Amino acid sequence: MKTGAITPRRTYKSHRLILLVASTFLVQTATATEAQEAERTTVLPQVLVQGSTYQTDTTDSYTTDLISVGDKDTRSPREIPQSTTVLTRERLKDGNFTSLDTALKKTPGVVVLTNDDGRSSLYSRGFEFDSLYLNGLPTPLSSINGTQPDMAIVDHVEILRGPSGLFGGTGEPAGAINMRLKQASDEYRASVDTLYGSFDNKRIEGDITGPLTESGEVRGRLVGALSAKDGFVDGTWNKVGLFYGTIQADLTDNTTATVSISHTARHIKPFNGLPTLANGTLLNLDRSTFTGADWNRFDNTVTNYLTEVEHRFEDGGHAKISALYSKVDVDALYAYAAGPANAAGIVPNGTAWLGRNYTEDSYAIDAHVSRPFELMGLENNIIAGVDLRGSDSTLYSPRGTIAGAQNLNNWNTAVRRPNVNWGPATKTESDQFGLYGQWRIKPVDQLTLIGGGRFSWYDARSGNSKISEDGEFTPYAGIIYDLTNWLSAYGSYTEIFQPQNVTDANGQILDPRSGRQYEVGLKAEVFDDANATLAYFNLQDKNRAVADPSNTGFSIANGEANLQGVEMELSGTILDRWEATAAYTYTDTSYRNTNRAAGSEFYTPEHMVQLWTKYTFDDRFPALDGFFIGGGVKVFSSFKNVARTAAGGATSIEAPGYAVVDLQAGYRFNEHVTASLTVNNVLDKTYYERVGGTSVFNFYGEPRTVMLRVGTTF
Repeated sequence: MKTGAITPRRTYKSHRLILLVASTFLVQTATATEAQEAERTTVLPQVLVQGSTYQTDTTDSYTTDLISVGDKDTRSPREIPQSTTVLTRERLKDGNFTSLDTALKKTPGVVVLTNDDGRSSLYSRGFEFDSLYLNGLPTPLSSINGTQPDMAIVDHVEILRGPSGLFGGTGEPAGAINMRLKQASDEYRASVDTLYGSFDNKRIEGDITGPLTESGEVRGRLVGALSAKDGFVDGTWNKVGLFYGTIQADLTDNTTATVSISHTARHIKPFNGLPTLANGTLLNLDRSTFTGADWNRFDNTVTNYLTEVEHRFEDGGHAKISALYSKVDVDALYAYAAGPANAAGIVPNGTAWLGRNYTEDSYAIDAHVSRPFELMGLENNIIAGVDLRGSDSTLYSPRGTIAGAQNLNNWNTAVRRPNVNWGPATKTESDQFGLYGQWRIKPVDQLTLIGGGRFSWYDARSGNSKISEDGEFTPYAGIIYDLTNWLSAYGSYTEIFQPQNVTDANGQILDPRSGRQYEVGLKAEVFDDANATLAYFNLQDKNRAVADPSNTGFSIANGEANLQGVEMELSGTILDRWEATAAYTYTDTSYRNTNRAAGSEFYTPEHMVQLWTKYTFDDRFPALDGFFIGGGVKVFSSFKNVARTAAGGATSIEAPGYAVVDLQAGYRFNEHVTASLTVNNVLDKTYYERVGGTSVFNFYGEPRTVMLRVGTTF
């Protein structure tokens, strides 16, 4: 089976199967002579049935028939009883998204806490994603270390919202982000995309794929990209270089092996955000204001090695073993405001600096089998597997302060570079082993019951601290009922756990945090090729470490976060040549017993709207044939962050809501050349896109920008 010919477990798309007329075939009846046979020959059109496909780089759609996030099989979105979103290759291209965080800024139900491109924090349902999945295998996600992949190597992005502990084990209850990497094709294709835009934004991407043998049983793909742009903040810039290569081979008709390598290098002059007043009031400054030093720098490399072997059984099941090894190197030194500003715009505490030398080696291995079967006449499917993941990191992170008040209206970027004493390293190791299983059963055709569970063994060591969790059980339950052939009702209960490295007054490590979620909703396949979801969720995070009021320096597991809300989403083809993605998210956030917690608490905007639509004209409008137009709006209500102070108090920093409008127009000259012009933030809205602390992490949103994209295919 060649790449892209994914056999789905079950699909509801039968009413959309594409019927193509291609040549003819002969239906002949047995006769006594050749003359009689010729007379009785009947010519009928051939019927070719084209099923669902998991790849999106050969489609023009904003949706897909199949996803795998939240499962080990490729399934219809209606078969996943949680909220999911897909960013197809077409949507990534139309949005000119180059890094994961730039893409997720325009994604339903996701909040991006802005930083340098590739270094932003990614949130869903109030919690930060702490890992990413590449072809279903996890790798650590660290915003400060810039480990997000470049979108040039990605076929599509799948986002699952809410706890995903069944196949993930430990982690935050934000959900899961799975990136399907571009796959090799047995048909030759090549493309070059060039982008040029505001703030001297330049980028070129190249992509070539095709057979490496005449039969196409061995095929390859190479992707490369170079980009450089200045930031709208004075003196900042961001440069990226990458390459990606993959080779895929059919070992047998039903067995495929894949090897992939990607390498990304970033070279950034970073900006750590603006300060506030001491009481958390945001400042009214020029958006180009820089609060760093001329010697600010951030350099990193991320290299991923991925191997997969998959065997497909004749009954539609499969067995797969895959492994991922990632290596991260970071070297950084940058300055920022050392404290809040006063009413005159003076930062009396001077300039703070942070050095960072970080290396990380991580791995993930997964082996599982999925088999459908009948039991007492009922349709069943069982997934069983084991996984192993771990990381080993070394961190040098000195910091200090350069004396001398700074003026936000005339910041001195020529402060002396510190003589850095890198000091001792912090070494951290973690390992996790898991056994998991999932059982789907259909008592009747319209009803699917899903049950599952996981046992996890986790060990982590950092300095003299050690955490160990043995046989932690994570349950999973789901139900799906097909109300019609295009509409389903669903419900699910999901969990995840997160070990903690703080102790109580008895010197015992606190029990892990426990995230659980109830979700109910409707999923539908509407219009020609669009998916729609209406969901209610209730998420609770318990056992949060808070300061022990009776024992200074110790903690108790008494904090709790509660989030509930409603999501509505529609994506795909709503009319011929009209693609759209539209979503609304309502979130109510509350914290209990966390007023003495360390760190900070981010409150997701109560209301979030994401809309993007594109229409392509054809020969029904002769004067406009080949043109396409698009536009979108992003609306966030107010949001805030409650930052904890060293004295145990708290400062609330709140940003007002905002709305940003984007527009696009383009023209397809022929089947090989397409150009588009995109204007983001058309009205040049000034707004804060992120709030953090009183000294750092308060970022303005990007002003009006223009981007020209020219794509060529061969």
